[in-house]
Amino acid sequence: MKKLVLLCICLAFTLITRAQTEDKKWNIGLHGGITQYAGDLGSDFYKFDQAWYGFGGLSVSRYIVNHFDINLMITKGTVGYTRTGSYFNSGFTFAFLNFKFNLLNSRNAVNPFVFVGGGIMVFDKDLEINPHKLDWAAPSFGGGINFRLSKSLNLNLQETFIYSTSDKRDGNDVLTKENDFYLLHTVGITFNFGKKKDADNDGVSDRNDKCPNTPVNVAVDKDGCPFDGDKDGVADYLDACPDIAGIILLNGCPDKDGDGITDKDDRCPDAVGPLSLKGCPDTDGDGVPDIDDLCPDTQAGYKVNSTGCPMDNDNDGLINENDRCPDAAGPESLKGCPDTDGDGVADIDDRCPAVVGTIANKGCPEIAKEDLVKITNIASKIFFEFDSDKLKVASLAQLDELVVILKKYETANLTIEGHADSKGSDDYNLTLSQQRTDAVKTYLMGKGIMESRLTAIGFGETRPIADNNTDAGRAKNRRVELKTSY
Repeated sequence: MKKLVLLCICLAFTLITRAQTEDKKWNIGLHGGITQYAGDLGSDFYKFDQAWYGFGGLSVSRYIVNHFDINLMITKGTVGYTRTGSYFNSGFTFAFLNFKFNLLNSRNAVNPFVFVGGGIMVFDKDLEINPHKLDWAAPSFGGGINFRLSKSLNLNLQETFIYSTSDKRDGNDVLTKENDFYLLHTVGITFNFGKKKDADNDGVSDRNDKCPNTPVNVAVDKDGCPFDGDKDGVADYLDACPDIAGIILLNGCPDKDGDGITDKDDRCPDAVGPLSLKGCPDTDGDGVPDIDDLCPDTQAGYKVNSTGCPMDNDNDGLINENDRCPDAAGPESLKGCPDTDGDGVADIDDRCPAVVGTIANKGCPEIAKEDLVKITNIASKIFFEFDSDKLKVASLAQLDELVVILKKYETANLTIEGHADSKGSDDYNLTLSQQRTDAVKTYLMGKGIMESRLTAIGFGETRPIADNNTDAGRAKNRRVELKTSY
């Protein structure tokens, strides 16, 4: 019973520690301590009022699976008992093979353990007490604590109970009829060694690495995964916003308005907007975000300036879309076009922009009445050879006078109308009248009048002004009419 209590005390002493790991599966250690005896002569277990007997030892351990190791320990020293009337001591060499159970995961810095096994005990030969040098330990058991000092170095505290198969090593086998019992109080330094497999070289073995393909030089946590400080599922080394939780599609950055633009790049993080406007809305669709738009209700299709307002190139108060002359300032009454001569006709429409004219004449002045009379008289004095489109010589002087008037009114147009009497066929008369007006037009062009100002029309006998049944009437119907216009 006393031995069982001692064992429980030993086990209770082992609540925290560490052994070799699956990464470094081998462990060697150097140990030392003191021995105590219990048997027919008495018990010194956990009593320290007599001489101490010491020992030294060497251990080799091998990791099997998590929590389990196998351990070989060889010790050499002295065991004995010294009391009044009772005495013995003997040198010994013990070798034990134990199975060790680590109470906590082998990765813990402090790890308690228990063990059980057996072995062989070789004593100094003493023919007077026991001529046999060899005893068996069946079983050996105990417990202890391993403290991790570094990745490889450990401090080991251990209590080992050795129950002998013999009852004569103390020279007495009759007092208690119990076999000899030994206790080793052990302290040691052990060293873990072995090469761990770490494919990504992040310091976490492949066996424990939950992220085995971590890039080189990326800091990882204890599970071998890259750090993710904001816990958004994007590792810090890939996270554009490592201190703020975001979404994976945006490299770990937040997007409050859900417009696909990260808040750090979004000028308007609380309002949905396109990437082209850096995440800001544009209500009127003019290409200027509302945040910068001084005219947020611009009509669709209008060109705007940098402030979002419709363009007014000439600054005349009319926007370009409503301005007939967007690059030249003008009044609203003329739709933004200038009127240089102030005649109420915009320069863009004014055929005489530097001379005051009338709207009816497209900005040009009225032709003087005396000139109109002259034109009428000239028309009545234009004659052709008989049955021909050749001008008579007398007509040329009249046409020269007409040239002077046309040059005086440079923007005025002239329509030349040719008419015939009813003699001859309709087609013949129509053709001849056209040829004669063309002859007048050709002559005027030869005198420097632009063709664009001249229109020649032959009407044949279709527009008589007198009776074609009389010579006088037919004479009036054979005529040329000149009409001016703008």
